[in-house]
Amino acid sequence: MRLISVVTPCYNEQDNVRELYMEVKKVFADLKDYRYEHIFIDNASTDNTVNILKEIASTDKNIKIIVNLKNYGHLRSPFYGLMQAKGEAVILMVSDFQDPPSLISGFIKNWENGYKIVVGVKTKSKENPVMFLIRKIYYSLIKSISSSEQIKNFTGFGLYDSSVIEILRKYDERYPYFRGLISDLGFEIHRIEFTQPKRKKGKSKNNFFTLFDLAMLGMVSYSVLPLRIATFIGSITAAVSFIIAMFYFFYKIIFWNGFQVGIAPLVIGIFFFASVQLFFIGIIGEYIAVIYTQTKKRPLVIEKERVNF
Repeated sequence: MRLISVVTPCYNEQDNVRELYMEVKKVFADLKDYRYEHIFIDNASTDNTVNILKEIASTDKNIKIIVNLKNYGHLRSPFYGLMQAKGEAVILMVSDFQDPPSLISGFIKNWENGYKIVVGVKTKSKENPVMFLIRKIYYSLIKSISSSEQIKNFTGFGLYDSSVIEILRKYDERYPYFRGLISDLGFEIHRIEFTQPKRKKGKSKNNFFTLFDLAMLGMVSYSVLPLRIATFIGSITAAVSFIIAMFYFFYKIIFWNGFQVGIAPLVIGIFFFASVQLFFIGIIGEYIAVIYTQTKKRPLVIEKERVNF
């Protein structure tokens, strides 16, 4: 029987992990030709998540647990969990049911048909329509500026052949933008479209800062366009400034006594150029931050304990 690994990152998901475990178990009960391991990697939850998982793992050896020593963020922990999987194929899915377990059978079927990567693409969503629209705009932006073909509306939910995981193990990524890495590998990717359901229970642990961090990482990891735009806008504003300066100069020469320049244009100009400079210093800072993180060579996570490995 072929082994399939299911990797589920979780953080304070005490309301969802037991039900998710049951749903995944039910799916594999119908897949007679496969055995599975379900790896929960917990990012230092402060609620009862770990205790619930240990209770489940004590009676079901298919359940494996990795507990991180501290919260290492929503990018490092899932990637590390994938690297610990031993299956011939690995399925990554979150614990809040926005990645439907019912798609697992379809992932495996397409994997059997020869696809090394099968991903879930959310074409519609039952979440907040404003948030979904913002996400769609972001995915479209990343797709348009990226140096490699990106998958729109893809969050990482999907199946990855063990050969793909082996390649990812060779990557020395300290802050991995997983959905970008998958697109960058070059494998033929099969997409399964689905409507994203609402979170089953509890509240999302993502906030503005984590989402902004993810957005900027995706932008600077796969495109140098922001830096090119900085150069372009800098050239344009310099040219416009020169033209305006010459206009004021000749106008003052012609109407020496009647034309008073005043301080308003000076103040407006200073604030405008200062804001442009600060904006692009921030963009450059994002690129430097990615380089800085990579050069420190710190581990993705530090484990506190493992169960059933």
